[in-house]
Amino acid sequence: MNGGNQMERIAIVSDIHGNMTAWEAVMKDIQHRGLNRIFCLGDLVGKGPQPAEVVDQVRATCEVVIRGNWDELIAVNQDVRDFTWQAERLGADRVSYLASLPFSYGFKLSGRTVRLVHASPQSVYHRVQPWDEMEKRLAMFDPPTDDSEAGAADVVGYGDVHNAFLQYLDGKMLFNTGSVGNPLDLPQASYCILEGEYGDDSQKPFNLQFVRVPYDIEHEVRIAQKSEVPALEAYIREIRSGIYRGLQE
Repeated sequence: MNGGNQMERIAIVSDIHGNMTAWEAVMKDIQHRGLNRIFCLGDLVGKGPQPAEVVDQVRATCEVVIRGNWDELIAVNQDVRDFTWQAERLGADRVSYLASLPFSYGFKLSGRTVRLVHASPQSVYHRVQPWDEMEKRLAMFDPPTDDSEAGAADVVGYGDVHNAFLQYLDGKMLFNTGSVGNPLDLPQASYCILEGEYGDDSQKPFNLQFVRVPYDIEHEVRIAQKSEVPALEAYIREIRSGIYRGLQE
C-alpha cells in the first residue's frame, strides 16, 4: 500500500462473471493507461464459461478483491446444478478463496471516505438500482455489516446491477462500475477509474471516470458454446444485447 499525499489512479472493476474475453480487453486498456492499482468488487464467476481463469487472473492482478453474490453462492451451494458446473471447474482451492473474500473495503481519498461493496452495505444480495426510492439509495452510505463502527461513507462504489451510473445524493456520491463481463446497459465492458490523493484526510481534487471497452463478443460466444456453460442461450443473448435475461422474451 502507498501512503498518504500521493495522487493515485485506481481502476475499479466488477462482475467479470467468467468472461475472459472481456477481462483481457479491460486489462489491456488498464495497462495502456498506465494504471497499476486495481480493486475488484466481486462476482468473478457465474454465468460465463471460464471461472477458473478469471479467478487466477484477478488473484494475480488485483490489490483488493471483495466478495460478490455469485462468489458466495457457488461457495455454499456446490450441489446445485449451475453452481456445481462452476465449482467443478474452479476446484477446491479457488472455491475456498471465493468464500474467504471480505465483504467491503474502505479508504480515504482526497479527504473523502470511500467505501466499496458488491451490492450494498447490508448484503451481497440486497440489490439497489439507480431508479430505486431515495431512502434505499441513501442507505448505501450506511456502515457495512462487517464493520458497524465504520461510520457513514462520502463515496460509495458498487457493482451487482451491471448498470454504470453516477448520482449525487445529499452531498454524497454513489456510483456503479457497471460490469466487465456481463454489462446490462450496452454491450461493452465497463469499469471506472478513481483519482485522488490516497490516504489523505484533507480535501483535494478528486475524479471519477467511466470507461467502456469494446471486445470480441462473438469470440466469447464460441468459448461459451464449446464449454456448454449452463443457461448458455441466456448468457449469449445478454452479452450480445446488454439486456437482462429477465427482460427478454
